[in-house]
Amino acid sequence: MASQWERLLKNTGRWVGSFTRLSPQGELLSDIPTVVELKPLDHGNLMYQTVTKQPPGKPPEEMVLQYRTLARNLLFLENGAFSQGAMQWGPFSGFGAELGLMVDNHRLRLVQLFDNHREFQQLTLIREHREGTAPSTRSKLMVDDLVGTWEGEAVTVYPDLQPDDTYATHLEITHQNGTVEQTLQFGETAPPIKSQGVVSGDRILFTSGSQSVQVLLLPDGASSTCPVQIEPRQPLFLEVGWLISPHHRQRLIRQYSAQGTWVSLTLVDETKVDTQRVSQPD
Repeated sequence: MASQWERLLKNTGRWVGSFTRLSPQGELLSDIPTVVELKPLDHGNLMYQTVTKQPPGKPPEEMVLQYRTLARNLLFLENGAFSQGAMQWGPFSGFGAELGLMVDNHRLRLVQLFDNHREFQQLTLIREHREGTAPSTRSKLMVDDLVGTWEGEAVTVYPDLQPDDTYATHLEITHQNGTVEQTLQFGETAPPIKSQGVVSGDRILFTSGSQSVQVLLLPDGASSTCPVQIEPRQPLFLEVGWLISPHHRQRLIRQYSAQGTWVSLTLVDETKVDTQRVSQPD
């Protein structure tokens, strides 16, 4: 099994893309071209990272980082997917995390931020491709792209670096008359989790659980899932999804306990095995 540093090295390269800032409802606020380079030095023991933003009509902004070890709030999966963010949620401070997926020469990253009133405040979608390769041509995600039965495998990693867990997943999604119903099961023994959401434009709102959760449908086959407002003393999760092809999807989930402590990071790789019948939208 690759070490955390070896998993970081899978992100090596010069990544060309943009930082797209969106409102909590998914409205476009700004789009800034970017170049992010991760360059190993000293025989791969030092990472030299530059982030160059190119705001339209303004001089480039560059940030340089060098590091030999990884922060405790950052974890990688075997394929290079990663997440970094708050170790602990607290009721009177800002909160958020970045979730990153990588497939071949493309990366999809998502930053979800909450204000000190616990409300979802801002979303940044980062779409990148390695320099010298073609950018993604994936379409914007639609509700009916998700409809069907998905079978997959989940791998969970932990901040204390205990051994990874691997288990099967099963997800069924239907969409009728503006209502989405989903049944999710992790592993063979865990009880299924059922939820129902209402579709409004590019947003699916689930209100039946301990806190309201929204799914935003985004460009490049992406989706953002997180609470609308964090409820104290309730577990919560932050998720990015990526429809890589019509029948292949990945999801990355950062899970927090009811005490607000970061407990795990899970990568789900799933394949659509059946398509449910869907009705036309109202």
